[in-house]
Formats: sequence, C-alpha cells, structure tokens
Amino acid sequence: MPTLSDKLKGLGVRLGAGNTGQEVKARKVPIETVVEGVQINTPEGEVFQAEAFYPIGHPHGSGTLCLASSLDLIGEWAGEGQIAGFAPEQFAFIDTETTGLSGGAGTIAFMVGAGRFEKDGFRLVQLFMREPGEEPALLHALEEFLATCKAVVSFNGKSFDLPLLQSRWIANGRSFPLKDIVHIDLLHLARRLWRDRLPDRSLGYLETHILNQIRTEEDTPGWMIPQMYFDYLRSRDARPMKGIFYHNAMDILTLAALTDHIAHLLADPLDGRVAEALDMAAIGKLNEELGYQEQAAMILTACLGQPLPADARSQVVRRLSFLHKRLGELPQALSLWWQAAADREYYAHEELAKYFEHAEKNYIEALKWTESALALLRAEGAYVERLQWEGAFEHRRKRLVEKLERFDGQGNNTDEPG
Repeated sequence: MPTLSDKLKGLGVRLGAGNTGQEVKARKVPIETVVEGVQINTPEGEVFQAEAFYPIGHPHGSGTLCLASSLDLIGEWAGEGQIAGFAPEQFAFIDTETTGLSGGAGTIAFMVGAGRFEKDGFRLVQLFMREPGEEPALLHALEEFLATCKAVVSFNGKSFDLPLLQSRWIANGRSFPLKDIVHIDLLHLARRLWRDRLPDRSLGYLETHILNQIRTEEDTPGWMIPQMYFDYLRSRDARPMKGIFYHNAMDILTLAALTDHIAHLLADPLDGRVAEALDMAAIGKLNEELGYQEQAAMILTACLGQPLPADARSQVVRRLSFLHKRLGELPQALSLWWQAAADREYYAHEELAKYFEHAEKNYIEALKWTESALALLRAEGAYVERLQWEGAFEHRRKRLVEKLERFDGQGNNTDEPG
C-alpha cells in the first residue's frame, strides 16, 4: 500500500526541510485541468467554482442527504427555536479551508464549501481562490449562494469559520451578510451526545464512527492544507488541490448527513435506532435539561435495559431516581434508591433516610439508613466523601435520636424539615 509520502509525491508535493521556494519545480497546472469546475464572473471579478448535485436521500455512509426529521430539539438546545419552522431549503452547510488553522490576522479562507437543499436534491458548491486577489469575487459568489438561506450549520463555525469570514468581509470594506443569521454549530452538540463514548468528536471521527463513511485515499489531512495552498501559489501546480477539494466536499456532505442523523436520534430516541446505551443516556440527559422530564425518564428507563459500564449505570440510576422524585413517582424513585444503596451510594442512603423520616414518620428506619451511611463512610469513604457527607449524616442522626426520645407512641412529635 502506498505511503502518504508516496501519494503526495505522485501529486507533485515535496515535503521536508529541503522543500524551499527555489527547489519547487516550475510546472504550471491550472485548477481547471485538475478539478471539474468553471470560472464564474461576478461584479467583483472572477473566481473558480466546482459544483455537484446529489438527489434527496443520497447515501453518505449509513446517513442520507436529507432533513427528514424534526429539528425542534436541536433548535431548543441551540437557543434558536425558530428553526423548527424552517424548510430544508432554508438551511446552508458551510466549511472553510484556510491559510492557517488558528485563525488570526492575515488568515484567509482560500476555499469555501457550501451546500443547501433544493426541491429535488442537495447542491454543493466550492469556491476557490486561484490567487488572493480573487477574494472579493469569492465573497460575492458565496453571498449570492446563501441569499435564500435563513440558517447556517457548521462544525466549530462559531469559534472559527464564521468569525474568519466576518473578518474577511470587513477587510474588504463590506458588511457581513451572515451577522444576524441563525447559526447551529454541531460541534458542541456532538460533544454533548458522544463525549462519554467516543474518544474524539472531530467531524472526521464522527463521519467514520457514527455515519460509517470511510474516505478514500484521495483525502488530504487537514493539517497539511495551509502549506499545500502556499506551495500552489508559488508553483501554480494545482494537482495537490484535488485532495483538498475532496476533503472539503466530504466535510460538507458529512455535516448535512450528521444534522439529519442527530435530528432523528433526538426526535425519536426510542425507535430502536439508538444502538448504544451511552448515547441513549446522553439523549435522556439532554431532554431533562431542556425540561422534558417525562420523556427523559422514559429514555433513561430504556437505557437501564441495556448493557452499561458500571460508572455510567450509577449515573443513570441517580439521574433517573431524582427525575421520578420530581415527577412525584415515589415508588419508582424508592426502587432505584434501594438499588443504589445496595451499591454503596451515599446519596441513596440520604434519600431513603429523608423519605422514612418525613413521608413515613418512621424514625427507626430513617435512623437505620443514616447510621448505615456513617458506617460506610468511616469504613471506606475517601477524604473528600467524608468531607461532603459526614457532617450532614451526623446532624441527621442526632436529630433522629432526639425525635425517638421524644416520641410518645401516638405520633406526636416535633418534626423538622431537612
């Protein structure tokens, strides 16, 4: 199998300390001969554009190019609830390839990929600056392509792509057309959904491990892209740009397919499509935080019916138990607290002590759970756990002992909350 170095040499790319400007072989290869596209004319000049069209439902790994599921929860999570009323044609998906990976002054987006849904399919355009002087034309063409869109979807766009584009519009003496547009950055939602299961939540990793889409050897690693563009400007050999066009196109297609995939998971997590219990747990937590407590309880209950790592199971049991408590479903909460107490969880001992003290007025049972917790803490509790729990349990034990001493057998007592 050819190495990365072999593939780059085949594209005319030379790496290493010896790759100086004087040594680059002067062989001009225009981008028009490497990538299928056209030169487009704008009021701001000329820019190169590649374009592709995919039918609705076109497969991208296990995902598809469509927006078939409700975007309600994505919108609520992002604080942009209005997107629930947007048509698929009003969304744009955007990704940039730049001269620097950290942004900052002097960084430009030499390629911008953008996709949008149309009536019969998904249109992808890639605008490429053959030289920096084509930037005004690129910005003009991009603005025209996005003119009908009400929302932009990106991956890390809030921190990188859109601030960079805004700086370039300002540098060209123009107002930024996307300043007030709805922006959904999927990076942060992906972290919420998959941080407990996946070691990496980059777009490429999600493409492989969530959408099961494998890129071909044509792909160019992102870290190489800035230098390859500088080499192109010096040599005018566009052959290495083909891999960058592929990389950018795959990012856009993955972004669109991932949006639909996430929307489907959030819209109906109990339909069997969520194969991983850790993903189910993350969706349940998200529902709870958005205020959908009944839905969250159903999701977390289903989650407990699947294999889970011990730590994750403990977290789900705790979260679900308090959900049941807030919903007034005490029998379900008690069942989980007994289970958690058997697993030596201090919060469960405390909740059982509270229940028997205040709901049942059974001070003997409440004292039993309190003293059990204290014994557990003193036998195996870490310093931090003792610091957190011991004082409260000692205070509860003292109060319960006093109540038992005053108890007259007729239910007359001075019941204090806590």
